[in-house]
Amino acid sequence: MTEKLEKKNNLVIDLIYLTKPKVMSLLLMAALAGVFIGSESFPSFKVIIGVFLGGMFASGGSGAINMGIEKNIDINMKRTKNRPVAEGRISPIVSVIFGIILNLIAFIILFYTTNLLAAILAITGTLLYVILYTIILKPNTDQNIVIGGASGSIPPVVGYVAAGNSIDIVAIYLFMIIFLWTPPHFWALAIMIKDDYERAKIPMLPNIKGEKNTAIQMMVYTFILTIFVISFSFLSDRVNEIYLFGSSILCTLFIYYCIKLIKNTSKESALKTYKYSLLFLTLVWVLMIVSSTEKNI
Repeated sequence: MTEKLEKKNNLVIDLIYLTKPKVMSLLLMAALAGVFIGSESFPSFKVIIGVFLGGMFASGGSGAINMGIEKNIDINMKRTKNRPVAEGRISPIVSVIFGIILNLIAFIILFYTTNLLAAILAITGTLLYVILYTIILKPNTDQNIVIGGASGSIPPVVGYVAAGNSIDIVAIYLFMIIFLWTPPHFWALAIMIKDDYERAKIPMLPNIKGEKNTAIQMMVYTFILTIFVISFSFLSDRVNEIYLFGSSILCTLFIYYCIKLIKNTSKESALKTYKYSLLFLTLVWVLMIVSSTEKNI
């Protein structure tokens, strides 16, 4: 009896692992920021809950499909070799089916709590991640994460559309913030685990062009990202001086970390840049939510 319970608990843990909870949390924050920016006043709890649950299932589903497809890659990387599919605890087909089911649930939730366009966009994000990035780009080009970054850029647009049922210049800006953030974020990781990607035969930029070239390109993307993040203050009337001041500091620090990485492309320096990139994006969304809420007080 105890053994059966342990196996059941382990299965639950493995299924949760398939959904990539760490990635999910960042994408959910982005989607919720989109909701607050897209609402003319404080968003309804129905929309907030709908986007949260729908985003959770869509993000988790794409992660599960990705793990099912990438078993042979994950086996060869220290960072991913302990994943449930890589270790054989869950079969690739089960992982893919689980991911598809989660996405269907996401579509239903978003359709009934928000609107059809938001539901379609959420599924589009999964399709872009699985087909465009995982299958087509990742194994074939060192620009994989640049073009493939479009998939991870959709959550704030889903939130924005869920609140307002339309796509406009503000939605495009929200998309571009993650799109431009993705290369410096993932290239910092790629520098850290360059040997892993080498073993898995994945053509990440540091392996093809070297760490120095990668760090310089990170700097370029971060500079353009800074323009979009700060200018968002003048584009949307849903943010205020709190956002402008806070985002300016965050962008300045991101540029600082990239400059340090250009001077020293060690794994330690890359790790600091990687960690800061996570903090940066999280706080940008927090600033959007806080400043838009302040507008309603």
